[in-house]
Amino acid sequence: MSGLDEILNIIDEQQKETERNIMNAAEKRIREINEDTAVKAERAYIDHIERAKVKAEHDFMTSCTTVDSFFRRKLLEYKVSCIDRAVEAAIEKLRDLPDQEYFDMMLRLIKRELRSDSGIVSFGSKDLSRLPADFKDRLSAEASKLGGSITLSSEPADIEDGFILTYGNISENCSFRAVVESERESVRDTAAKALFGQVSK
Repeated sequence: MSGLDEILNIIDEQQKETERNIMNAAEKRIREINEDTAVKAERAYIDHIERAKVKAEHDFMTSCTTVDSFFRRKLLEYKVSCIDRAVEAAIEKLRDLPDQEYFDMMLRLIKRELRSDSGIVSFGSKDLSRLPADFKDRLSAEASKLGGSITLSSEPADIEDGFILTYGNISENCSFRAVVESERESVRDTAAKALFGQVSK
């Protein structure tokens, strides 16, 4: 082998060695990149799962809260509806009392509002037509006990039941509907306790 051939062989070997080194370095870098990418991908996957889990739990709790609020609202609406129906039924029951019982109750209610002054009691047309014969005298007797007087109006008031009590320029509507409206919360609370054993909140 001539000296030139030997030099060419050396160069060829060096070139092959360089290529091997480059290839080895490249493969090593590729492995490192792949391993790093795998680690990052795994970490990204875990982070994504954790975020998704947190979001899912949050969405679930939000849904539960929304559903709970919905059913609480519906339950409250149902309870209020039951209470209102019970109040309406009570009003109808009072209206349908036998005449004597009805006007005994009216007298008790009027007594609570009497003053030592001159007043007027007005009834609706239905009640005026069924007044007991002794009601006027009993009413006057109760007013006299307080040093006052009471007149029973012959003109019907624009009410279905109960009465209107007037002293001077001040009139108090004591019809069942007006009393219920003025004491709505108290009436509802009383009805709620009777129906559900609790206050209607």
